[in-house]
This record gives sequence, structure tokens and C-alpha cells, in this order.
Amino acid sequence: MTADVQQVADGTYLVHGHDTNWVILKDGDAVTLVDTGYPGDRPGLLESLTAVGSSPEAVAAVLITHAHNDHLGSAEYLRAAHGTPVLLHPAEVPHARREFLQQATIGDVVRNAWRPGVLPWAVHVIRVGGIEQHPVTAPEPFPNDGPLDLPGRPVPVHTPGHTDGHCVFHLPGSGIVISGDALVSGHATSRVKGPQLLPGFFHHERARALDSLELIGALDGDLLLPGHGPVHRGPVRAAAEQARERAA
Repeated sequence: MTADVQQVADGTYLVHGHDTNWVILKDGDAVTLVDTGYPGDRPGLLESLTAVGSSPEAVAAVLITHAHNDHLGSAEYLRAAHGTPVLLHPAEVPHARREFLQQATIGDVVRNAWRPGVLPWAVHVIRVGGIEQHPVTAPEPFPNDGPLDLPGRPVPVHTPGHTDGHCVFHLPGSGIVISGDALVSGHATSRVKGPQLLPGFFHHERARALDSLELIGALDGDLLLPGHGPVHRGPVRAAAEQARERAA
């Protein structure tokens, strides 16, 4: 694939893969990689690092918003091949090791097959390795509660619901929120464009996902980089409120 790399701010890039996104935060030659796409996104992931003037060896850490297959795809590859630390919220660490799986099941997909876009999306997921399991052998919890000492100085914010340990990452100095799947701007199974929650069957606990929109809305920012969909420009609080209204 050809990586679709979009520079959205100084040193900050949103990359579109196979219906999923990852983010590169660059400081000099070093980068922080937030999420890694599907297993089938690996060529595009490596290409995107080259496109911003970096390399796999220069990735200081991989931050994972949550351990679903479309975000975790190449995390273990980078850890095993390059010794890259893979960091998550403590509640998400066992999920990344695949001690359990909080993800939509085949049964969930079948029960929702009547929804527009679900069956084509499911076929696509299979083609890009989305039902493969690539557990991270040695994931690590974030070392502290404040800004991480990594390129971009991202601040993890626990936003449970989509999974127990889902986190968004706030870049206060840039007004950026990397929102993973807690708040998206589009999805292959949605006919709505703009800020929204994913369809309910994707969430481990939808009520908590709704509550987490309040946490996201409280973050100071005007640039939203979601796990699915295009960049969204405008107050993050308004985006969170719009998603809540649409989910009502």
C-alpha cells in the first residue's frame, strides 16, 4: 500500500491505513508511534516512517490506545525486531498479551450483518489480517501519570468503555487529542460523517464509552486525530458533545 501521510501540525502526522489510522509524533530523528494499524498495514506503517524522515529503529516507543487487532497489528513486530517499548494503560496490558479479548465477536458481526456496510467491512477485515492474533509478549504500563518523556510529550488520559484500558493522548501544547476509538470521525460501518461513537456492538461497555466522552470534552484542544476517519478541526468539546447527541 501507499501510506497516506498527512502532516496536521509541526512534528505531528496522521496516517490513514486500511480503514484505520495511526499517528507519528516527531522530534528530530526520533518518533513516538501511536497505534500501528492492522497486521496487513505493516508495509504502509514502515513506509510512513520513511515518509516523515524516520525509521523503525528511531521509534522511541509505541503507544497503544487499545489492544484491538486494527491498532495492535505491528506492535509486537517492532518490539521483537527493534526492542521498541510498547506502552499501554495498566488495565490494557493483559489485553495486549491476549489474556482476554474485549472485541466484537463473529457472533456480534452476524447479528449486525443487516447494518449497511457491516458485511463489506467484515470481508475487508479478513483480507488485512484483522482476525489474526498478534499478542504483545512484553507490553508495559505507562511509567507515570503525567506527560510521557517521549517525542510529542503526550499525556495519557484513561477513557474506558470501548475497552477497559482505552486511553486517548492529549498534546496540551499543540491542542491535539489523539482519540483512538473513543471518539471517531467516520467508519466503514457508519453512514454518518463527523464526530461520533462507533456502533454499539464494537464497545465492551457502551455506557462507559458514553461517559468517557465527558473526559474527552474536558481536554483543551481544537484538533482531533481519531482512530477511524479524517482529522477533525474544531473544539474538542463540541466534537464530544456532537458524538453524545448522535448516540442518544
